[in-house]
Amino acid sequence: MLSEIKIKNVLFLDIETVPCSHKFEDLDITFQNLWSEKTAWQRKEEHTPSEFYKLKSGVMAEFSKIICISVGYLFVEKNENHFRIKSFYGDNEKQIIADFNELLNTQFNKKQHKLCAHNGKEFDFPFISRRALINGLKLPQLLDIAGKKPWEVNHLDTMELWRFGDYKNYTSIKLLAAIFDIPTPKDDIDRSQVADVYWINKDLERIKKYCQKNTLTVAQLLLKYKGEKLISENNIEFV
Repeated sequence: MLSEIKIKNVLFLDIETVPCSHKFEDLDITFQNLWSEKTAWQRKEEHTPSEFYKLKSGVMAEFSKIICISVGYLFVEKNENHFRIKSFYGDNEKQIIADFNELLNTQFNKKQHKLCAHNGKEFDFPFISRRALINGLKLPQLLDIAGKKPWEVNHLDTMELWRFGDYKNYTSIKLLAAIFDIPTPKDDIDRSQVADVYWINKDLERIKKYCQKNTLTVAQLLLKYKGEKLISENNIEFV
């Protein structure tokens, strides 16, 4: 039940990912062939491997990397919700994930702690876990879910919560923010632009800000689900 979620125990997050190589042709020939094999049933005859790489490689953990993980948590001060955001970002994916794991291992390692993201169960949580293993990193307790029963996995997903059991329904965080009148910046990028902003513009700061915006929106969305007040802009802290 939504009423039973203790929001002070939740770590909200969003990740941004990009293809490991900007262009399909830049991949090692072995990985070009593996990409072609992996995506054959999705591409059919509609796209070449190169065309499909530009469209989809950024969301496949075997062919892309994490460039930003933004996290945030809620706390109450003077009866008002406050939100503190921190980002791990850069070109060194292993360091980004290692720093994130350190946070989970030292500050979010209790039984009551939960992770929350939008579409997190299908994307953010498994993506971080796969890339952690690829980089030779041990999974923190909150991500090490192998063998656990569904009710033992402390993952929340604002998209899944909105489905109410309707698994045909995909609703973007952008649409939900509009429906619930959650304020978000209008002059921003969207996920489809992240790869070009990274590889062409080399603007990690812009990507970080976009990732932080999404992390805050996830928290605001869960507050709306619970019928609680939104976080005021004046109560948002960056560390």
